[in-house]
Amino acid sequence: MATLRPEDIAIKKAMGTFKPNMYLTNLCMAYFLEDTAFAARRLFPICPVQLSSGYFYTFSKEDLARDNVQRKPDYGKVSPAVMGLSDDTYQCKVDQIIVGLDQILTLNYQRANTPGAADPRRARVKFITEQMNLHQELEFAKKFFNSGVWANEWTGAATADPANKKFVQFDNTNVDPVEFFDARAIDIRRAGRRRPNKLALGVETFAALKNNPFIKDRIKYTGTTTNPAIVNESVLAQCFGVDEVVVLDATYNAAPLGKPADMKYICDSKGALLMYATNNPQIDEPSCGYTFTWDMLGNGDYVALNQWQANDGTHTDFIEGLIATDMKKCADDLAIYFTNCVS
Repeated sequence: MATLRPEDIAIKKAMGTFKPNMYLTNLCMAYFLEDTAFAARRLFPICPVQLSSGYFYTFSKEDLARDNVQRKPDYGKVSPAVMGLSDDTYQCKVDQIIVGLDQILTLNYQRANTPGAADPRRARVKFITEQMNLHQELEFAKKFFNSGVWANEWTGAATADPANKKFVQFDNTNVDPVEFFDARAIDIRRAGRRRPNKLALGVETFAALKNNPFIKDRIKYTGTTTNPAIVNESVLAQCFGVDEVVVLDATYNAAPLGKPADMKYICDSKGALLMYATNNPQIDEPSCGYTFTWDMLGNGDYVALNQWQANDGTHTDFIEGLIATDMKKCADDLAIYFTNCVS
């Protein structure tokens, strides 16, 4: 069939006989998560590295925190102070995803010259980007936001038992979370020499804190008729004395290919993590964790996209995504994990 010219289409439209078989280009049902839902890169600093594996130094906290200054004896000198130094390792492994692009099916979209969701190449690039973010979030949950990861872990219960690191759950109307987190911040400052600056919350923990009467009471006189007082992440950050509160509300499908969707939150919805982490890599201060990143293709980016044509006759292009990271816990004394925060 010959391709219709614009004037032919105009005539058919006027006659009411033109029935286009085209997809909408200004609407698409695509369950991509918003970028702000991915919290892994917000909580722990990214540290680019030149080699896929290597070492980094750790200065002895015990030696740095001890008073090593001694009284000078007459006509003599004190013994040299010890400044201990050890090392730790990182290892960035390369992960990959590949999707296909049928050149023949793509031809319709190219000829239609339609933007947006109708562009299969753009859609696949966005799919790979989403997969990279999802993969990092799942790694974050496994490496950082999980029971059994941190040496200092508290468990929510109906009654408090500080000796066994048990606290009253935050949906109990008789518990004051601000007082509790203040005490834990003091613990971290004492042990790790830094006051925690970030608090990560599972969605159920966040909901319980939003509705806690002690927190509501603290802000009830701060609102106006046009701007009523509400509890959000910024308000909680001020209440708990941290720079940032991050709600971990990204979701994923836990079901294998071909099975019905099994949608779950990536991070424990009843968990919380109070921590000190630098915003950028530093050589003169600690951080409870780092995300080491390696540019596996030498282009300066630890997330890389590449495209190539398949064998002759397949009329298929392939697009790949590569990522090389190592999410590593570096200092147990700079974080406390809380599990079962809600009943």
